[in-house]
Amino acid sequence: MEEKLTRLNKYLSEAGFCSRREGDKLIDAGRVTINGVVPEMGTKVSPTDIVAVDGEVIKKSNEKPVYLAFNKPVGIVCTTDTSVEKDNIIDYINYPKRIFPIGRLDKLSDGLIFMTDDGDIVNKILRGSNNHDKEYIVTVDKPISQTFINRMSNGIYLEDLDKSTKKCSVKKIDSHTFRIILTQGLNRQIRRMCEYLTYEVTSLRRVRIMNIKLDVPVGEYREFTEKELKTLHLLLEDSTKIYEEETAKASTGRASKAVREKPIRDRSIYKEQPNKEDSVSERPNRERPIRNRRKDD
Repeated sequence: MEEKLTRLNKYLSEAGFCSRREGDKLIDAGRVTINGVVPEMGTKVSPTDIVAVDGEVIKKSNEKPVYLAFNKPVGIVCTTDTSVEKDNIIDYINYPKRIFPIGRLDKLSDGLIFMTDDGDIVNKILRGSNNHDKEYIVTVDKPISQTFINRMSNGIYLEDLDKSTKKCSVKKIDSHTFRIILTQGLNRQIRRMCEYLTYEVTSLRRVRIMNIKLDVPVGEYREFTEKELKTLHLLLEDSTKIYEEETAKASTGRASKAVREKPIRDRSIYKEQPNKEDSVSERPNRERPIRNRRKDD
């Protein structure tokens, strides 16, 4: 029987070392070896191969994956490169296992970010075509006009990125604050959109990603509940089916039989109900254990 081969970047993600994208960067930088030899991009490994990063042997773990909802403070950088950035998210949390952030939240912003050791889930969440909701509360430096709300909602062309933002939901909370729900993840997207309309962001907080809300104090984290994790996987499963269908149509002009036969659930049943109040602070659920790993506590 032939040994099962796995692409090297997938091996690193399944081992909980990093995401596939970060794995590609490590491979390209020559920091990964297979049996002591630096491989080419796209190389596959067998269960008997010895994979190492910077000389450290990487082994797959049979332990249950970690999924954390972390309330990132302003000033902390979402990078796993602890040698370059002293105010990095990894050292701040100081979690006992190796974990990494899913996506980014810029240094001047605070709020919800997922942390995990499950590399396979990263691309499913971050893939722009999957249209996963990310909700933010934003404060700007001057009164918000209806024109501002309309322009933000209908999409803005960002010249420096040579991309237009997708239509999105934008609702005014008070004279200087609004709520926005994005399905894109362009670099500094909200700040760039506001700058285009001559507004400056003074505060930006992410309060929800998909079905999971921000409900822990700044600088603390909690594990996903079983219910949240089940719903998250259902949403990711459905979005993957949609992605496969769109890919099949683009390449063949019609969806594949396997995709056509897979039912797509009504995604709306998993979405959070609108908040009755515009306040983003919520009492933490007693069933959700809160942990704070700040080293100075």
